[in-house]
Amino acid sequence: MLKTHYLVRIALIAAIYTTINIIFAPFSYGPVQIRVAEALSVLPFIDPAAIGGLFLGCVLANLWGGLGISDVIGGSLCTLIAAFITHKMKKPILAPLPPVVINSLGISLYLHILFELPYWLTVCYIFLGQLISCYLFGYPLLLVLIKRNSWVHFDK
Repeated sequence: MLKTHYLVRIALIAAIYTTINIIFAPFSYGPVQIRVAEALSVLPFIDPAAIGGLFLGCVLANLWGGLGISDVIGGSLCTLIAAFITHKMKKPILAPLPPVVINSLGISLYLHILFELPYWLTVCYIFLGQLISCYLFGYPLLLVLIKRNSWVHFDK
């Protein structure tokens, strides 16, 4: 039963992440983006199932997004690495930091080529979008979940 519950949490997070990206598609893709679904990137802090859920959700969202295999592989690997590091964070205020840093530096590697923009300019664009999504939306979400103790697998 425990494995089934874990897999359901992975699938649920993946579905929510993908759905939010599709709903906000005009803002979710490209060199200038505010990927609202990245607010969920704080979830690995309180639930390790979110690592797989965010990775799978990112794969699905990037398949739908139309930027090609570099986005599917590159973006999803950045999300996976950031989610794993987020899970290892010790304080809630640090939980949004890995996706902000990893995605800003990593996703910009291929987006600057796809859109023919300077790398550091693309880093700034992605950094700003991630900062908004992860700290403005994600961090308050994390605090609410911790305060309400509404996430069963909080273990910090």
